[in-house]
Amino acid sequence: MLKWMNKTKSNDGDAYTSTIDGMKKVYKKFVRPLEEMYRYQEFYSPLLTDSDFDAPPTVMLLGQYSTGKTTFIKYLLETDYPGLRIGPEPTTDKFVAIMHGEQDQIIPGNALVVDHKRSYKVLSRFGNNFLQRFEGAIINNPVLQGLTLLDTPGVLSGEKQRISRGYDFTGVVQWFAERVDMIILLFDAHKLDISDEFQRVIEACKGNDTKIRIVLNKADKVTNQQLMRVYGALMWSLGKVLGTPEVARVYIGSFWEEPYQEDENRKLFEMEEEDLFKDIQSVPRGAIVRKLNDLIKRSRLAKTHAYIISHLKNEMPAVFGKEAKQKQLINNLPAIFAQIQKATGLSAGDFPKIEEFAEVLKTCDFSTFKKLNPTMIEALDKMMSTELPRLMSQVPQDQEVAHEDYMMNIKKRQGGVMFDNDTTPFGMGETLDILNAPVPVKDYQYEFEQLGPDEDGKITGTQAKKTMQDSKLPNTTLKRIWTLGDVDGDGKLDINEFAIIKHLMKLKLDGHELPVELPKVWREPLGL
Repeated sequence: MLKWMNKTKSNDGDAYTSTIDGMKKVYKKFVRPLEEMYRYQEFYSPLLTDSDFDAPPTVMLLGQYSTGKTTFIKYLLETDYPGLRIGPEPTTDKFVAIMHGEQDQIIPGNALVVDHKRSYKVLSRFGNNFLQRFEGAIINNPVLQGLTLLDTPGVLSGEKQRISRGYDFTGVVQWFAERVDMIILLFDAHKLDISDEFQRVIEACKGNDTKIRIVLNKADKVTNQQLMRVYGALMWSLGKVLGTPEVARVYIGSFWEEPYQEDENRKLFEMEEEDLFKDIQSVPRGAIVRKLNDLIKRSRLAKTHAYIISHLKNEMPAVFGKEAKQKQLINNLPAIFAQIQKATGLSAGDFPKIEEFAEVLKTCDFSTFKKLNPTMIEALDKMMSTELPRLMSQVPQDQEVAHEDYMMNIKKRQGGVMFDNDTTPFGMGETLDILNAPVPVKDYQYEFEQLGPDEDGKITGTQAKKTMQDSKLPNTTLKRIWTLGDVDGDGKLDINEFAIIKHLMKLKLDGHELPVELPKVWREPLGL
């Protein structure tokens, strides 16, 4: 667990050992009692628990089927996660929360929602059909120490979208959108059409615009000129759906380990990938502010809700005509909201949507509502004016700790796409015949000599750059290959090291995974 989420508790009940600890105490002492008294959970979202505050930040991936969501996650983790399936057809038919754990395993949805250590309890309201399409994939991966990834079912198009999923898909997406820290919308450069279901999904994310990042994936399959047209078409389509005056940030690239089909935009793809992964790395830092901001919004909404419920209670007759009066009050909600706003000075933005609020009120007995408790309102106001600023002053320090913790975790897998200083290889390669045979150094002798080795018989990275990039493998893959091949770590290659690098490139181009370490038979000529 990250330090900023789990610091040693102080004996002083009013002392906050971290921003997260402070939010828990403030919520339990000032906000939750008000919510319980005025039945906040029946109108909005359930009461919060410690797991809601302790939950690591989450990045959710959305997109139509075969846009590369699951492949993107594999590229990020540099390995498969339990239950992963990839294909051109809609292979991911579940919501999969990919989390860190010591042992790889799959946890079914029904088990996840009853685990008090996780923040998925509320999802049980979407029914058993959904829970059968929800699972947790636990994997021991440094990238996930402080970050959860959420893979989602491919959004359907054409005739497929007419088939019912058996649960409220858009409602589930909206629930997650309100709680995750980043939403990545993936588009295929060859499939920019936005289906009706995808449009509903994007609309379900509205109100969370600052979380949304757009990724134009598989961009290496089009030429430079075509890419300009594709980008323009994507922005035009998004402008109609998102309906925001700001231009959405679009990252362009091909997020997988295969060679680029069109290599002319390599530099652009590398810079875009670097920017996107830096953005993802910043999620743990921003999660603290997001949670504090959500708590502030919830506190303001709870206060407004208390005024509304108490007002409805005061308007109810003592004995006769209760049912008729309830109907009258529900029909008159706009005027009631305006009256409360004028009397209390509350912001119009803190009031709920009238239609949704009215639907819940129809199931309630107003006579069971509580009258306004001025003491609780005063305590909440004092909390917002004194306690929350205290927490805000602690945020910068905890943000730095969160960022340092996360960067330290991903450094454990140096060489990955999430960390630039590449010193360890990726994944567990397959047991292949090529790994069990000596490297044919003589096959690469002529090419090596053409590069002009120095008097020590070595070439620099600059000299090797062109021959490596001619493979059209992504830079992240080439960096891992260089790290494996540069056995002595001096930044130069002798003939044996050069041959190893060329052999590793051939291995990757033939569709195999890179080994964790150099096979013994490869190391023996180097005296290792």
